[in-house]
Amino acid sequence: MFRKILIANRGEIALRVICACKELGIPTVAVYSEADRDALHVRFADEAICIGPPPSSESYLNVASIISAAEITDADAIHPGYGFLSENAHFAEVCESCNITFIGPRPEVMRLMGDKNRARQAMADLGLPVLPGSGVVASEEEALEAAQRIGYPVMIKAAAGGGGRGMRLALSAQDLPDQVRTARTEAMAAFGSPDVYLEKYIAAPRHIEFQVLGDQRGKVIHLGERECSIQRRHQKLVEESPSPRLDAARRCQVGHQVVEALKQVGYTNAGTVEFLMDEQRNLYFLEMNTRIQVEHPVTEMVTGIDLVKQQIRIAAGEPLPLEGETVEVRGHAIECRIVAEHPETFAPSVGKVTGVHLPGGPGIRVDPTVYAESVVTPYYDSLIAKLIAHGQDRSEAIRRMARALSMFVIEGISTSIPLHERIMADPDFQAGNYDTRFLARFSRNGAGVV
Repeated sequence: MFRKILIANRGEIALRVICACKELGIPTVAVYSEADRDALHVRFADEAICIGPPPSSESYLNVASIISAAEITDADAIHPGYGFLSENAHFAEVCESCNITFIGPRPEVMRLMGDKNRARQAMADLGLPVLPGSGVVASEEEALEAAQRIGYPVMIKAAAGGGGRGMRLALSAQDLPDQVRTARTEAMAAFGSPDVYLEKYIAAPRHIEFQVLGDQRGKVIHLGERECSIQRRHQKLVEESPSPRLDAARRCQVGHQVVEALKQVGYTNAGTVEFLMDEQRNLYFLEMNTRIQVEHPVTEMVTGIDLVKQQIRIAAGEPLPLEGETVEVRGHAIECRIVAEHPETFAPSVGKVTGVHLPGGPGIRVDPTVYAESVVTPYYDSLIAKLIAHGQDRSEAIRRMARALSMFVIEGISTSIPLHERIMADPDFQAGNYDTRFLARFSRNGAGVV
């Protein structure tokens, strides 16, 4: 096992990794920007090192500073969390060259899956269904030819990344050139590459993803699926496991396909294979995230498996202690991402948090990053806490989530808590009848969501 782990991240995921390391008896090193000097992950790590000023490019994305911090503190492993450098193959290679274990997949696998277009082709070759699409389009003329072949509407996507950036919808040949130019500009700004490709657009999809683990001895398992269809601008707000739309037979079939494909790829550590489901319940491969996900707690709640501990053990060379290619799912779990934004306009909210009360009680888990007197800055993602509810079934999980939201107090800034309360009370959500357009319909019903 590792003698010390440096966490190359911030916020709730850094604190989550610290918790796992404490239970494993491994000392931790936190890195922080000047804006995060008083953050919880800095307070609870065994050591902490400032790596630069607030902008991410000068701190949490600064490879040289992070490697230096690991060498100074004699850390022999780095956990990247999610976001920042978590899917950066170059960073993983630098770690390797410095004899520091990167807690994640091998760089070559990260590079394959990080290129969304190459990943699509690789998964198609390995038997997973993919949406009709194109390769990287080098010009507007190529894009027009590809779109004609695929059929409108088409989605333009960045080849080097995801999360809604570099993503544009073209309804016809008239608006395609402008959307391609915009997507290329966004992709270059977000990922350092202007490459984009086209994909058939599904008007009312559901977003379903399978959690996987793979050890260094060739064993791969899946831990069921999560549904992440309630989104704003392609950013997830509510996640649950299992999906209310996927039955046991389909779960078994798709899970088996995912496991077999990732065995062929040689995948190790934690990862998530994402799909879009159309109205006929067909699933199409979307992308793979080669890291821990924000929504991983719902899988932990229904399986009883600590995914972060498994990441660390796999990276240390230990085998997966699980039989078969899947595990038993018990009950239902829902996660609400609590963000520092106005619940109706989604305008960012920054400033001092003047009061906090975290909910508790049966089946409730909170992964926070704020506390009374902490300051929410404009420099980073607006996620300030994750609220997870587990119940014997979906109805109980919803009721527990509604109860916990009503008891969750964050004062001094605006948060998404009121929005989440409205979602939990919505009849369509309670019936499991929703897709990625849910918030748009919610707005038309008077919820004030834009």
